Amino acid sequence: MHALPAAPAPAPRRQVLVGTAVTCAALAALFGGMFALYLRLRDQSLSASGRWLPEGVSVPMVPANVMLCAMLPIAIFAQWAVYSAKRGDRVHAGVALWLVALLAVAMINAQVNIYERMHVPAVGGSFNTMFYALTGAMVALLVAGALFSAITAFRYLGGRTTDREVVTAHALYWYFLSFAFAMLWFVIYVTK
Repeated sequence: MHALPAAPAPAPRRQVLVGTAVTCAALAALFGGMFALYLRLRDQSLSASGRWLPEGVSVPMVPANVMLCAMLPIAIFAQWAVYSAKRGDRVHAGVALWLVALLAVAMINAQVNIYERMHVPAVGGSFNTMFYALTGAMVALLVAGALFSAITAFRYLGGRTTDREVVTAHALYWYFLSFAFAMLWFVIYVTK
């Protein structure tokens, strides 16, 4: 009697990776709309009064530039975590994930420093509203990214070393965030 061959292995489920990709696409649409509104309001303000920044407000560029420079190592460390996870190197994957989280916290600290040094009131004009909306959304995404890094590290280091999808999704999130912050840096801090 002949037996049927074994069924093929089921396709891997990639819910976390697909969910992260969809979330990144939605966040790209959100930031694209916010950037478009910011630039429109800036152009209207410049054509009406010739000013965009409120009186007495100057943008501190050193913390903003440090934040931009921090995004390159974040992307490198996120990819290092993927590289280490693919090779089963738990120690280096853990170090890379915790370095990503540490740099995310440093970026949040730099943004808080910018808030304190600029002294922009929360209410008062289009610049104030859009500045806090865009930078506040980025701070929220940095907090979420730091939590994502910590959860990924705990999950991977806790023994789920065969499930590398979470580490890949983590890297995808930080690649998106690096691009979004580069756009924010240019629109908010450079073009003023």
